[in-house]
Amino acid sequence: MSAAALMGPTLSTIVFCWRVERRDGVTIGLTSHDRDLELDGLLYRAAPGITPSAVVRSDGLEADTMDVSGALDSAAIGEADLLAGRWDGARVVLGAVDWTSGARVADLGEGRIGAVETRDGGFTAELAGITAALARPVVEETSAECRASLGDRRCRVALGGRRRFARVTAANDAVLTTDTDEPVADAYGGGLLRWFGGANGGLESAVAVSQGRTITLRVPPRFAVTGGTLVELIEGCDKSLATCVGRFGNAANFRGEPFLPGIDLLTRYPGG
Repeated sequence: MSAAALMGPTLSTIVFCWRVERRDGVTIGLTSHDRDLELDGLLYRAAPGITPSAVVRSDGLEADTMDVSGALDSAAIGEADLLAGRWDGARVVLGAVDWTSGARVADLGEGRIGAVETRDGGFTAELAGITAALARPVVEETSAECRASLGDRRCRVALGGRRRFARVTAANDAVLTTDTDEPVADAYGGGLLRWFGGANGGLESAVAVSQGRTITLRVPPRFAVTGGTLVELIEGCDKSLATCVGRFGNAANFRGEPFLPGIDLLTRYPGG
């Protein structure tokens, strides 16, 4: 379809529409029109400042990418949430719509938000298409540590009894105190903390170490933490064979090669 046929000979009624689905389930609609539009049960808010770069689609194996830029608006995409990572990995569907009838004219692209840059009250987000997955390694490199994540389909350790809700009683930078004791020493080291309340609600924090009721995060929370905030603590693993055998009894699913000689062979032993 030519540009002339798409836009019409005189007056254009075609606008861009974005459907943005965050990983936490929040979905918003944005449109370049000067009025809000309702399409397929979703309200697309007018955001004239948001524009896509040139959309290039191909039938080859090259990764399809495009950029979306616009003004930061607290009612739609705020700077604090953007920098906190709430929009990382969000699925974005871009299309051209005839605003007079609501009919979709063309599907222009789909991808997930990757690198985000903010400058002068605006932002630019890179969208990576589905073919970007072809750039990933197809074969894993060997490693002395396990390459699986605790509880995933390769590890197969059941996490049902290894998740616990707790409340934060005190917070000092990256160190949190909770009202729940850990089941074993450093149970949450290498694990995950999910925020279910407060300003950080919906975000996740990686846990470095845990001791008793004290949780030390890898980086401080993005927003201030108040006492009584509800969190979910998910146990972690240091990915060593000794822990896999001794703590989880899961050596059959260990995804590493701890006895394979490598360039670090001499450093694995005392005096190396």
